[in-house]
Amino acid sequence: MKRWETLINDLQVENRLTIEDIPDLDLYMDQVIQLFERKFSGSKRHENEKVLTKTMINNYAKGDLFIPIKNKRYTRDHLMLISMIYQLKGALSIKDIKQLLGELNDQITDDDFHLEDLYESYLKLTETNAERFKDNVLACAEEVENEVGQYEDDDNRDYLEQLLLACALVNMSNFYRRAAEKLVDDMAERHQERDQ
Repeated sequence: MKRWETLINDLQVENRLTIEDIPDLDLYMDQVIQLFERKFSGSKRHENEKVLTKTMINNYAKGDLFIPIKNKRYTRDHLMLISMIYQLKGALSIKDIKQLLGELNDQITDDDFHLEDLYESYLKLTETNAERFKDNVLACAEEVENEVGQYEDDDNRDYLEQLLLACALVNMSNFYRRAAEKLVDDMAERHQERDQ
């Protein structure tokens, strides 16, 4: 079980951009990229990967995934939204993220919405989910070890455990992604009904 705990720790699932990490002053794009690179570099799969690039940020802006930028500077609200987009893009398409964040962006722009309160809730849920994830992976790993323990072939035990655990985790990931997509589709449907 120790190796699965090491795997979970290596993932750095607690890593997130907190309110305290976000400067009180507006940042230029290069500064935004540096902030995200410092904060999330440990969660990259490969050393040469980029956490965030100018192209990504420009595509998010062109795709209206966050509120308009003023004077090429990014506010605290932009950084909170980019942080959420960074997490969402691992499971959802850009189209789905735009649908998901569209109404929020409208509220920020039109209603003087305080994004920081929502972002704090998001961070609390992320922390809770990280703990839930750790518990679920360890429980799943134990089930996998029990399954593979029934086999007589000890030579392949490690491989078979890794194979079955990877399959189980992908399966769960697909369930969660499909549930999130269903929520996005429901939002799109309600939005379309309102516009008619």
